[in-house]
Amino acid sequence: MSPTEKEKALQRCLEQYEKVKSEIEPLGFVMQGSVTKRTKQCGQPNCRCHLGQQYEHGPYYQWTRKVKAKTVTKVLTPAEARLYKKCIRNERRLRKLLAKMYRISSRAVQCLSDERQQPK
Repeated sequence: MSPTEKEKALQRCLEQYEKVKSEIEPLGFVMQGSVTKRTKQCGQPNCRCHLGQQYEHGPYYQWTRKVKAKTVTKVLTPAEARLYKKCIRNERRLRKLLAKMYRISSRAVQCLSDERQQPK
């Protein structure tokens, strides 16, 4: 790759990197885990919840995540569930953007590197 081509490639990398950086700032809070919506049958044999899934008690929302290799679960209100889901979406988006940044950085470092092997 000629010096001019390297400069152009590096400039493209810098532009792409800045674009990804600008997508990170507006994300907001981030959290790991998942939110699930559950329904339950109670222990009373005459309750209508035993007639079918549409009659079960709930919905109940749960946030599940790993803490020190252990699964931890917390019961949420519907409003909390919406907030937690948004934060989890933000975290997943952030992970994708970071992966992009790694790929762009790798290409940029290759452009900057003088240690690349030349054909002999």
